[in-house]
Amino acid sequence: MENQPRDHDLVIYGATGFVGELIAAYLATHAPAGLRIGLAGRSTARLEAARSRLPAAAHDWPLIEADSEDADSIAALSESTRVLFTTVGPYAKYGLPVVEACARAGTHYGDLTGEVSFVREAIDRCDALARTSGARIVHSCGYDSVPSDLAVLLLHRAAEADGAGALTEVQLVATAKGGISGGTLDSMRVQLDGMRSSAALRSLIADPYALSPDRGQEPTTPQPADAGPVRRSGDGLWTAPFVMAAANTRIVRRSNALQGWAYGRSLRYGEVMGVARGPVGAVLAGATALGLGAFAGAMAFPATRRLLDRVLPAPGTGPSAGTRSKGWFRSQVTAGTEGGHRYRAIAAGPGDPGYAATAVMAGETALALVLDGDRLPPGSGSLTPATALGDVLVQRLRAAGHTYEVTRLA
Repeated sequence: MENQPRDHDLVIYGATGFVGELIAAYLATHAPAGLRIGLAGRSTARLEAARSRLPAAAHDWPLIEADSEDADSIAALSESTRVLFTTVGPYAKYGLPVVEACARAGTHYGDLTGEVSFVREAIDRCDALARTSGARIVHSCGYDSVPSDLAVLLLHRAAEADGAGALTEVQLVATAKGGISGGTLDSMRVQLDGMRSSAALRSLIADPYALSPDRGQEPTTPQPADAGPVRRSGDGLWTAPFVMAAANTRIVRRSNALQGWAYGRSLRYGEVMGVARGPVGAVLAGATALGLGAFAGAMAFPATRRLLDRVLPAPGTGPSAGTRSKGWFRSQVTAGTEGGHRYRAIAAGPGDPGYAATAVMAGETALALVLDGDRLPPGSGSLTPATALGDVLVQRLRAAGHTYEVTRLA
């Protein structure tokens, strides 16, 4: 169905939202001339206002009114474009009709979700449908979980090229500077509410192989805890739990399984946040761990959440332009192999990771889906950045100023 004539090459759904507008702005300055890009959302008036704030190249982009709670409008939207990228969250609340419509229409789909339960439900409901239609459904195309997914793919490629054997112990240490948006917090609220009311959902979230394409075939290799203890690494860096580990690690493990466990059936993959070195680092790491636990606990209960909501960013808001420009991210991933060798991958880039850098990742993902079909890895259905886009996305992000490199250590 992808080869049928479409009115648009690419549509950004949620273009009036904070991140949606950032992605649209990126595309306005980086998409090739002649690419037919549209902006979609629930309100034409708000779309017009958002479009007016974009660079001049976007001022004649068509506007499409669509609402995920109106099945006919979402079907028409998905059938009108070759690629649909959505930023409309919380995805567990608004996302499934969009995924299903794209899977049915043979329309390639991308999003920014870090909601494990949503991705699992989308897989269960839409993977077979998308395989039939030829649609690539690609979740987690921002800071969740592109750096993690692509870095481990590159480590696998390097070890395989050297004949070093499968990957075994792999750990990502994330360091970054950035802010948080109201939309991200809203997604957190929805997932915490679901976990509080559903034992099945709590069990799913706790399963390290929650996104496996075939849970019964997964190895019994124990995986690192998502919220492990504060530790001092071999180079003296103190680490604390990384808030995005629960989502990123499951995407990486799905990538491994979708490739026939090519990274290795003994792969142990974990993520932590790098804090600082020395005695100060120990104190800060401990405070960070306690703070994350306290924040999650406060967000989980209505009474304390209401107090936090008075000071936290509201949906549709986020860091200022100055904050976004001063941000950065650096993910260092070290890996051992069955052959006893060690490698290090670096995924890094300028700009607030969740917003400025994510706009680059999302924008380049969308452009790859539109423009690079003949170079992408074969396949359709519910995929990951590594399995849907692989080296093509690595090359695009490098050209956009991000770092993706691998070094053999031993």
